[in-house]
Amino acid sequence: MGEESVMGSKVKDLYKMLCKDEWSSVTAGIIVAFLSVLILVWARPWGAVGAIRNWGEWIIYGAGMWDTLGLWDAATPKSALLDTGSVIGIGFVAGAFLSANLGDNFDIRIPPVLETVKGLVAGVLMGIGSVFAGGCNVGGMYNAIGNLAANGFAMWLGLVVGVILGLKYIYWEMENISWGAGGAKAIEIPVPMRRIFAILALVGLVWGAYAYGDQVIHVVDYDNLDVEDYLGISGGLSGLLLIAAGLGYTMQRGRWCMVQAFREPHMTGNISMAKGVMVSILLLAVGIAVVKATGLREPVHYVRGTFGFGAVFGGFIFGLGAMLAGGCGTGTLWRVGEGQVKLWLTVVTFGISNAIFGQKVKEWNWEGTAEQSGVLGQWIYMPDTFLGYGGTLAVIAIAMCLWYLIVSWNEDTNKLIVEM
Repeated sequence: MGEESVMGSKVKDLYKMLCKDEWSSVTAGIIVAFLSVLILVWARPWGAVGAIRNWGEWIIYGAGMWDTLGLWDAATPKSALLDTGSVIGIGFVAGAFLSANLGDNFDIRIPPVLETVKGLVAGVLMGIGSVFAGGCNVGGMYNAIGNLAANGFAMWLGLVVGVILGLKYIYWEMENISWGAGGAKAIEIPVPMRRIFAILALVGLVWGAYAYGDQVIHVVDYDNLDVEDYLGISGGLSGLLLIAAGLGYTMQRGRWCMVQAFREPHMTGNISMAKGVMVSILLLAVGIAVVKATGLREPVHYVRGTFGFGAVFGGFIFGLGAMLAGGCGTGTLWRVGEGQVKLWLTVVTFGISNAIFGQKVKEWNWEGTAEQSGVLGQWIYMPDTFLGYGGTLAVIAIAMCLWYLIVSWNEDTNKLIVEM
């Protein structure tokens, strides 16, 4: 075999590995943790709710309901092209879309009627749950624990309960509901068209990064409830767009979904996704502890006053919705990039319900000083307690080890399997 043939073979192998093979959950988890630390250092932590809420606000505004609802002080929503949460969401979906087209996973998938209804209901539950918890599974749990906030553990508990109840419902539905089985359809996209879509996505990301240029971010927008605080000059929107695209690409390539990490151990006993998530959380916590302890970023990121009722109840409602949707907050977004219409609809109702309910919560004064007063729970940045940074990392490491021991024991014994 000539040198050119060998090189061609190596190029094909590399393309297959990077663009077509499904990455292991642990590999994807390591990359997600690395990019999560990187995006924090660049500007702010990432999340899904900020984007989805902003898009929901624009749907409300476009439908002419902005003034009718009378919940907003602003004349219009924040620009979807300038809001940091939205830019992250756009980059994330674009990265997933790029991966799906390179890996031949993109088709327009129209769900059965019942799944369509479940997708709409799921979005409402996820939107409301994320308001109570102060974020979705990313901002409220994954990034909250990674940012050393106690509320992340509270949402974790709620998510597990919600997912298990959602699994019980799915089993009940399979045995008792026959309505809505029709209407499913898949529109297959030809391979050459997928390659064109991939090129367009890549060109769009590069163009977007250059269009944003050196524009810096002076205000960090938190993932939920529009809490804003001036934290100095951060990186530009171009970096947010590209790092978020890397996250979307990685999650689609690894089919990385946090709700699966909670569901599969109790459904099939499989713990591969759980291992990927627990490794990712631990690495994220270590990386962010270094960043925060050295003063590169303020400690307040994703520390919310929801350690208590807010995070547990919100996590429960969100987990139930995620089970109906078939994906968590980020799992929903990368499936949007695959062409799954059910999740497109979920994003719509997710965004609208989060926007309206979040504003209603402000009317009830459950935000700001009221949140600090403990209506939804406590504000606990764990390194500020007796634990310090070392003790906080030890608690997170012990929690991940206990999770591993429990689910791996269950994998062998099936003691925690939810029976049909």
